[in-house]
Amino acid sequence: MSNPRPDGITPSQTVGPYFKYGLTPNGEYEWNDAFTNNLLTPDTSGDRIRVEGKVYDGDGAVIPDCMLEIWQADAQGRFSDPQDKRALPNSSFKGFGRCGTDNSGAYAFDTIKPGVVPDPDGKKQAPHILLAVFARGMLLHLYTRIYFDDEAGNADDPVLALVPEDRRATLIAKRKAGSGSAVYTLDVYLQGDNETVFFDV
Repeated sequence: MSNPRPDGITPSQTVGPYFKYGLTPNGEYEWNDAFTNNLLTPDTSGDRIRVEGKVYDGDGAVIPDCMLEIWQADAQGRFSDPQDKRALPNSSFKGFGRCGTDNSGAYAFDTIKPGVVPDPDGKKQAPHILLAVFARGMLLHLYTRIYFDDEAGNADDPVLALVPEDRRATLIAKRKAGSGSAVYTLDVYLQGDNETVFFDV
């Protein structure tokens, strides 16, 4: 009997919007929440911050079913990873968070401000958070960075220096004036005139 299936690979599928099971929000399902947008732990030192914003598509409409993941160093610039020999084994701060956008396209992460980290050549990188964006219609997720507008080290950051000067603002979160706690805002644009700079990694 011949094989009814055609030869070759299966076609690519988009990365969303099937994120509910990955987000496991607030005990909605029968297992514990695997990941959350609150990275704060009692034993982690550093300045507590919130990073928030909205995600927009190429037409300027908000995306209500997008998923974002962040990964970052702690306040001392150490990653919770076996490859980072500087990591403290007694800290429960993992530096990883995940959240979905709400009906208004908004996201938020509660975390600590990361410290300075070296690049592979030993050059100092300004404090930043790595951001991955998953959304419907995309065959691959996108990678970018979140920098902070009150960091003098941005001027010497080797990765930020690769971005054309007129596009760097798309990566720099602005601290809200007058807020009691440190709240930074950065909107993400997947396409269009204000498109966020994404990295080919």
